[in-house]
Amino acid sequence: MTHHAHRHDGGHTHRGEAGLADLLDLDAEVFAPHLDDLITWVDEHTTATPGTIADVGSGTGTGTLALARRFEAARIVAVDQSPAMLDRLRDAARARGLTDRVRTVEADLDDAWPPIGSVDLAWAAASLHHVEDPDRLLRDLHGALTPGGLLVVVEMDTLPRFLPHDIGFGRPGLEERYHEEVARDGWNAYPNWGSHLERAGFEVVQERGFAFEAHPAPPSANRYARDYLGRVRSALADRLDADDLAALDRLLRDEAPESVLNRADLTVRRARTAWAARRP
Repeated sequence: MTHHAHRHDGGHTHRGEAGLADLLDLDAEVFAPHLDDLITWVDEHTTATPGTIADVGSGTGTGTLALARRFEAARIVAVDQSPAMLDRLRDAARARGLTDRVRTVEADLDDAWPPIGSVDLAWAAASLHHVEDPDRLLRDLHGALTPGGLLVVVEMDTLPRFLPHDIGFGRPGLEERYHEEVARDGWNAYPNWGSHLERAGFEVVQERGFAFEAHPAPPSANRYARDYLGRVRSALADRLDADDLAALDRLLRDEAPESVLNRADLTVRRARTAWAARRP
């Protein structure tokens, strides 16, 4: 599998899988209101209370835990190919008293959809575009859903944004430039999933964009921005010019007053697109 279903960072590496798991957990904390808005929208499109929910490419369980909060009677099956991510998810479920409602299944979605039984709701957030044959997976999910069941596909439209245009040193526009470099690599490229869903036999109920901005940023945003910019610095070390690399290094120098850990001018921004599709 070239891209893993749990890799929500476009494949960048910084402190390995444990570092990515930490980043995903911080992402869940910082963007919790954004995720809650999405889950509320999902609930509006369910025609009956789901008994079994599948989190497709669950990672550390951001979606699993949010779905468990919203659908209090449902059992959630979290599917991912990473044992480390699933370990983290099980720990989080245990800490929240959800062990009896959350089950983890280790599976490579490029091989086949695992035999977990029928589900009433499937949630695939930032995972479908990583699969080598997404149309096959969509057909598998169509077969796994009960008649009238709902599939929700969510994709990130933009990388998270934190910084003001002028950070007080270096050239203004640092964040815009590193976003452009990542975009040249085809980060998070995905099609409009509507036609793919229809070919797999789904009825597309709604496609909707969700934008989120928090200012001032929540306290955990500083740590999230530090870890995220560390991944950017590692991934683009040979792509950004010396001035931008030096600016990133200053932002990542934890003890410095201008460090991203110590800044009070962060604004957290993100946009996502979601598709709700029903099995007739």
